Amino acid sequence: MINKTMLFDLYVNRGFSMNEISGQLGCTSHQVRYWMTKHNIERRSVSDAIYQRCNPNGDPFKMKEIKTIIDAELLGTGIGLYWGEGNKLNRHSVKLGNTDPGVIKIFIKFLVEICGIDENKLKYSLQIFSDIDQKEALDYWIKELNTDASRFSKVTVTTSGSIGTYRKKNKYGVLIVYFHNYKLRDIIVGMCRDSSVGRAHAW
Repeated sequence: MINKTMLFDLYVNRGFSMNEISGQLGCTSHQVRYWMTKHNIERRSVSDAIYQRCNPNGDPFKMKEIKTIIDAELLGTGIGLYWGEGNKLNRHSVKLGNTDPGVIKIFIKFLVEICGIDENKLKYSLQIFSDIDQKEALDYWIKELNTDASRFSKVTVTTSGSIGTYRKKNKYGVLIVYFHNYKLRDIIVGMCRDSSVGRAHAW
């Protein structure tokens, strides 16, 4: 018999896999699986197991407790920006694109100060038209964001004129900032929905 308290601690609190637990306890993974079922310990989904392997030290973010008006305003601004400009269809990342460096910087401030992520974990991508100088555009965003080229993925180039009326473009393209974490993405999307429901009730 495998003790429930020990099994819960190894699997849930410490995040060990069933194979790792069987190695720790000197039994088979089948026995571990049997006693987990017997003790009604819920098994992780495949996506949760992958997430835990990729984040062995826990979530790479920590939502800040809002105590000041300044924090509340930044939270509201960040949620508003994501609701209006963010990519809600992407279920794996927090992603937002804009041509205005001011907007990008405010959203980064929201991610760092309110969501508690490490700014060095942010990644960027750039989308430009073919008549934009790629090096000039990249250098512009690197300077504006005070970062380096290693944080950028490959630049996406769209043929000029193929977007129809979208000609009033910024000459430095669209900068996309993203953070790969589906849990944070779900939290922010949930805040967007709550905010939207609140506004609807106010009307």
